[in-house]
Amino acid sequence: MTSPAMTLQADLHDKVPTGVVLRYGIGQLGAQVFRDTPAVLLPLFMTTMLGVPAWLAGLVVLGPKLWLILCDPLVGAWSDRVKALYGRTPFLIGGALGTAASFVALFAATSFSSPYWAAATVCALFFVGSTAFSIYSVPYLAIAAELSGDPHQRNRIMVLRMFFATFGVLIGVGVAQPIIEHFGGGAAGWHMMSYVLGAICLVSMLTTASGLRRVPLIMAGDVPGNLWQQLALVRQNKPFLVLLTTSFISNIGQAASYTVIGFVFLYALEAIWLIPIFILCMSAASLAAQPLWLWLPRRIGKPRAYVTAALVWVAVTVTWLWAGPADDVVLHLGAQALGTQHVLVLARAVVIGMVNGGFILLALSMMTDTVDYQRRLMGVANEGVFAGLFSAFEKLAFAMGPVIAGLVMSAFGFVSSTGGAAGQTPHAITGIILLYSVIPAVMQGLALLVFSRYRLPEIGG
Repeated sequence: MTSPAMTLQADLHDKVPTGVVLRYGIGQLGAQVFRDTPAVLLPLFMTTMLGVPAWLAGLVVLGPKLWLILCDPLVGAWSDRVKALYGRTPFLIGGALGTAASFVALFAATSFSSPYWAAATVCALFFVGSTAFSIYSVPYLAIAAELSGDPHQRNRIMVLRMFFATFGVLIGVGVAQPIIEHFGGGAAGWHMMSYVLGAICLVSMLTTASGLRRVPLIMAGDVPGNLWQQLALVRQNKPFLVLLTTSFISNIGQAASYTVIGFVFLYALEAIWLIPIFILCMSAASLAAQPLWLWLPRRIGKPRAYVTAALVWVAVTVTWLWAGPADDVVLHLGAQALGTQHVLVLARAVVIGMVNGGFILLALSMMTDTVDYQRRLMGVANEGVFAGLFSAFEKLAFAMGPVIAGLVMSAFGFVSSTGGAAGQTPHAITGIILLYSVIPAVMQGLALLVFSRYRLPEIGG
């Protein structure tokens, strides 16, 4: 990233070399695996392998994430303070090593004396892993605002980052379950999945850490004061606060739906085998749509493009209310028969893949715009603190999602088990469907109401 004697500065308007963009983006592959796989599979692992009640499984995820509200800004401020001397490379390396090791440890033990002891152990391991991921992810996000002063170049950087994020989703959600099944399911399957995905996290994240070591960044100067004084300056950045609130509300709904993906396919659709195909279709559509998210923001602006993507996502998400098991056969995919419901699931995957990546990358792209706004307004910008806050609230949202999911599932009568999945009542399945449809759609609608107040003033220079 930078040498101790960094004197170069990224040009404000020159095109960022494609090699730099690729080396930056590949780190998101492993980061996405750590972000998504525990969010999707850890509740399933705890409720079906460890016997942890659904409500407690949600709290297990929440506890470590609450710590990140403080940890992420602290990491951001720390990395800002030492950037001129060491760059952000030491954070990326240390965070990558800790994240990969913690991922493996999360799924290492399946035998406990009680579900409560199991919950406590998983919570402690997730606390360590979340802290390590914070050390990596906060400086990683800050770098995106430091590679260029051109908003379109920053959007290009985010598009390539989303490209690798899509592969992270494909691996972390779509491939994880087949790996577990390939190695016989049960404890052995979960262990092998953690080894394979942990290795992917390590390699991709270290590739970014080493690949950006000597890349010059924008050096806007040091922001004076301690963290709390720097946060006071952040509070004056109204566009950032609006975007932060918008993303927080949106992410809560998405996190609730992420938590129950496995439950939806297992209980509501009765087609757990469809998950890899669903993720593959969604990922392929997301990759194919990336040129759209390069072109559309230039045409109508990032805010309008964001709203367009979010509204389409809401419309499709609501339709999960009518999802259910297939009772017919309309075509065959290899040896597997697909019914009407299966085809509709895959059709949703295509549309969701096209727009989901759009509003996620545009939210991050606009976040870098608000940092650049601060830099142009004041001449300095604490990029790490901005990134730390944005990251902290994202992680908090993805912690609250499982809590909401656990409470709703428990209220609707979901029954936990050990050693495998237990049967559920129609009422319990209804709760799962609501968490995948109405609840995230309503949260996204509320987020768009907040986003209607987003304005980014023009500043010369």
